[in-house]
Order: sequence, then C-alpha cells, then structure tokens
Amino acid sequence: MIDWGTILYGAALSAVAAVLAAAIVARERTPLVLVVVVLSAFAGPLAWNAVLHSAGNSDFFHDAPVAVFPVSWQDTGSGVWTVALASGAQGATQSRARRALLLAVLTGIAAFLVDIYLY
Repeated sequence: MIDWGTILYGAALSAVAAVLAAAIVARERTPLVLVVVVLSAFAGPLAWNAVLHSAGNSDFFHDAPVAVFPVSWQDTGSGVWTVALASGAQGATQSRARRALLLAVLTGIAAFLVDIYLY
C-alpha cells in the first residue's frame, strides 16, 4: 500500500521531471504553459494514487518481471491520468492543438517514468 508521503513525493518528482521535459525537449518558456505542465504533472499522479490509497487494494503495485522496465498498473495509471489532465489543461490554454498534444504527452511520459523508476 502506498502512503500519503510517498504519494506527495512522487507527485512532486513528476512535476519537476515534466517541467524539465517541457523546457528541454519542447523548448517551452511561456510561464503559463510551464505552470500548467507542473500542475498537471502533480495532480495526475496525486489523483490516481489517492484513488488507489482509498481503495486499499495492493494488486496494482506488482511490477512486471522485466528488470529494465518494471512497470506496474499503478505506474500506468499515473501516466494515463496525467495525460488526461494535461490534455484538458493544455487544450484550454494553447492555441495550437499539436503543441498542446506534445506538451500533454511529454507531461504524461515524465510522470510515468518517474513512477516506474523513482518511487
């Protein structure tokens, strides 16, 4: 079972990783866009892991037996929820759909990878 400290730590790491990905990969510099990235990357894993915490089920936390990519359903959920939140948020703040999609996907990938490898 995941505790609240770990949930908040993971969400914060996801936010840092996502804003770095947006700044480095997408070369994003607009403050509003970066704030949306940070908030989406924090809120997605936080919301998903809060659901898992409330449900009290540990079945989602079993990693795949692949050493280089030990993904679990819990990790996948963090990425999916983050892409969903980031898509809506970027869609509401961006004038170009392609740019919104790029930033949403980068945000989700960052949250997904942080979840797999850092907590």
